[in-house]
Amino acid sequence: MPDQRPTTPTAEIQVTPPGERADAPVVRRELPDQPIPPVASIPAPSARPAPAAPATPVVVPADAIYVCVVDQSGTRHQTVIEFVPKVHQLCRRHPEMGPCQYERNVCRNAGGRVFAAGGQEITMATEAEYDRKVMRVRFRAN
Repeated sequence: MPDQRPTTPTAEIQVTPPGERADAPVVRRELPDQPIPPVASIPAPSARPAPAAPATPVVVPADAIYVCVVDQSGTRHQTVIEFVPKVHQLCRRHPEMGPCQYERNVCRNAGGRVFAAGGQEITMATEAEYDRKVMRVRFRAN
């Protein structure tokens, strides 16, 4: 059965206005946009495949847990996701917990990819590992 999820972003990441950041439980702030380097054209197949070009690394600011990266129109838009101190500590120790997962999913629904400290991408395979760790069960209404 083919995947029924939409392939286009369903929402846009809402950045927290500066005046509301002091009281917000989750703060999303933008980092400066970066141009995406052009991808070299693929030459004809040969006996020896060329190594893949390294992707532009994602730098996660100090003491931030996640950065949401959206590559769009030749520009990389990056949004830092910050939590209140209590949730920040929880997500740092236990990234499988609900509030952390919710923010990662908000990023993915906007067409983005989530990166953690060290530039490591949090993929759906990583999410599956988190679900196994906490024995999370999803029920679908039919």
